[in-house]
Amino acid sequence: MRVIDSHTAGEPTRVVIEGGPDLGTGPLAIRAARLWTDHPDFGPSTLCEPRGHDAIVGALLTPPSDPSCATGVIFFNTVANLGMCGHATIGLAAVLYHMGRITLGVHRFETPVGVVEVDLLSPDRVRAKNVESFRHLKDVTVEVPELGRVSGDVAYGGNWFFLSKHDAIPLDFARLSELTSATIAIRNALERNGITGAGGAYIDHIELFGPAHGQADSRNFVLCPGGAYDRSPCGTGSSAKLACLVADGMLAPNETWVQESIIGSTYDLTYVPGNTGIIATIEGAAYVTSETTLLFSNDDPYRTGIRA
Repeated sequence: MRVIDSHTAGEPTRVVIEGGPDLGTGPLAIRAARLWTDHPDFGPSTLCEPRGHDAIVGALLTPPSDPSCATGVIFFNTVANLGMCGHATIGLAAVLYHMGRITLGVHRFETPVGVVEVDLLSPDRVRAKNVESFRHLKDVTVEVPELGRVSGDVAYGGNWFFLSKHDAIPLDFARLSELTSATIAIRNALERNGITGAGGAYIDHIELFGPAHGQADSRNFVLCPGGAYDRSPCGTGSSAKLACLVADGMLAPNETWVQESIIGSTYDLTYVPGNTGIIATIEGAAYVTSETTLLFSNDDPYRTGIRA
């Protein structure tokens, strides 16, 4: 299997360019569902140790249903598909340019949750227009063991998020293990209390936010579905954050919001109104880091990845 790796604001992406499974034809959302129902070992074997680690997000290239798109892409992590992924979209644009498949300028990528538009400003600087983001629930409160009462909003930015200004643990890089444990506990509490996104959707991302350490508007810590933290400011999470700010009348259209990650990297974000929410644009830097051929020996006891 041939892959090209990159990182966007510190968060890695692995683009599968050759050797992925045959998902047949039809709408991309249906083909994406087949990825896990028909090929459950694909994601873990590609991303888990010994070939990868929990923080990597995969991007499987696939023919688009929409002929106006440069490619179709299915984003996935070690445990499931992702509807959209902001950092991986930015990383994918850098990878496709590296491959000579796109030029500088505007291009469209088809994802299972809709078409996203990217503007490749330079070989390593990308502006990505997300799918529509919106707040679903405001001021939800849950009782979390060892943390007490935690309040926040439920919002969609391409994935489902619970966003909280819970400040019991400072958003410092040195506190990663505590922040990870806390956000896992919050996610478990939401599930126990039956709190979901629209239509019963599972809230698999938890985002804590607070004051920035640098010249940004806010700093965040984001727990991803597999239990790893997002090294980047999280494109879909930042979009969800903007949707909440806009719903509260705290951000004007086209006003720039700079979101800082737990490692200090940043995205520049703006928005325009959507049909019921907002359309956020995420600008960040991505760098190609390696071109690799992954090998899968039939005799390898960890051929399909090391899983808990």
